[in-house]
Amino acid sequence: GIPFDGGLRCLCWKILLNYLPLEKALWSSLLKKQRDLYSQFLKEMIIQPGIAKANLGVSREDVTLEDHPLNPNPDSRWNTYFKDNEVLLQIDKDVRRLYPDMAFFQRPTDYPCLLILDPQNEFETLRKRVEQTTLKSQTVARNRSGVTNVSSPLKTTPNSLSEYEVLPNGCEAHWEVVERILFIYAKLNPGIAYVQGMNEIVGPLYYTFATDPNSEWKEHAEADTFFCFTNLMAEIRDNFIKSLDDSQCGITYKMEKVYSTLKEKDVELYLKLQEQNIKPQFFAFRWLTLLLSQEFLLPDVIRIWDSLFADDNRFDFLLLVCCAMLTLIRDQLLEGDFTLNMRLLQDYPISDVHLILKKAKELQDSK
Repeated sequence: GIPFDGGLRCLCWKILLNYLPLEKALWSSLLKKQRDLYSQFLKEMIIQPGIAKANLGVSREDVTLEDHPLNPNPDSRWNTYFKDNEVLLQIDKDVRRLYPDMAFFQRPTDYPCLLILDPQNEFETLRKRVEQTTLKSQTVARNRSGVTNVSSPLKTTPNSLSEYEVLPNGCEAHWEVVERILFIYAKLNPGIAYVQGMNEIVGPLYYTFATDPNSEWKEHAEADTFFCFTNLMAEIRDNFIKSLDDSQCGITYKMEKVYSTLKEKDVELYLKLQEQNIKPQFFAFRWLTLLLSQEFLLPDVIRIWDSLFADDNRFDFLLLVCCAMLTLIRDQLLEGDFTLNMRLLQDYPISDVHLILKKAKELQDSK
């Protein structure tokens, strides 16, 4: 793993996720360019629509004869606004639930986005937008097949949004920053937009960058997370695209790969799971799609990601980690019946990730 001291992990992840080049001399100019670009995205996708809404009472310049809220034309700014709200509601629902066992995401950030929270302008922030939207979020449950168990039984969620503390004006919670990152990603990637589970991928990245001991880096956690998340999604996005499920780059193929690797390493265990008709999609779907972020506590997830990001063959090591997780509980699996084994796999019993990574490395070396 990477030592946490001195923000080394944040730096290594930025390099491993191809955000920073290996040439150190290029860093400062590249960071400036990317962070300016992110500000541009904020202005175009959050502030522009926000201004239109803030001006509603004054000039109604966004309601014209050509363009108004009932305009059916797909190019209408209003039509886009309502469509975006559907995506935003789904994101909002998911980010408020990020790591409910930790207070971090509910706490205010030291670096709220001044561009948006400028009291002079009273833009409509994403949070206000959600609060004002009367669309029922039921219309946006874009769930994936077999992902009925996207959140693990270990994690409890507060019953209602009212249990969250409302922060005073001018402050914003870390989950709101994550919401913005996901919303902008969805706007820039309309082909995939937002799929439930992406919140679990962005959460550990943002947490790592937002807790960087170096305040100069910490201040730009939002923009840096956005670009690292975008690069990471470019490598794993096929897992989230339903139409690719059965293709060579899709999730079904990867789940089968877990079983074929297991067959190679431990044929007895493989046959037992086959005999009980325990299909890889019952548990490996979540393991692979969310890079194990739902199976362990956040510090352990971060440790696993050190190894995954450092893998030259981009996420081949993840298959070995999944195999290691199976072989480490082989005795219980060999003895258990279908129900017992499903419970073990859905709520994985071993919490020592170092043991799992060591086992995965052994499997890798035994090829």
